[in-house]
Amino acid sequence: MARHEGGCQCGAVRYAVEVALDNLITCNCSRCGKLGSVLAFAPASAFELKQGQDALTEYRFNTHKIAHLFCRTCGVQSFGRGVGPDGTEMAAINVRCLDEVDVFALEPHRFDGKSR
Repeated sequence: MARHEGGCQCGAVRYAVEVALDNLITCNCSRCGKLGSVLAFAPASAFELKQGQDALTEYRFNTHKIAHLFCRTCGVQSFGRGVGPDGTEMAAINVRCLDEVDVFALEPHRFDGKSR
């Protein structure tokens, strides 16, 4: 695991997270497929929102279990919050929003969220 910083396009939302970039996914569900997110998952305890709580807007769909959070100014969804299969609170990190990470050098696994 490595410490990364990231946030939205306009800079209103900023965070730090300890997360590994070796088990990434892309998903074809109705939301992720349109956003083009590359996702990494970290326990909520490894995530620190440094600024922008007041700039976040939440969207929930389907099972309403994941809080898809996006900046109300620029619209970028740089992370979300949810619960893992084992009940652990998690942060879903959009790796495209991490500073100085080359997403084209990464090899995410494909997750078929459309069929679930």
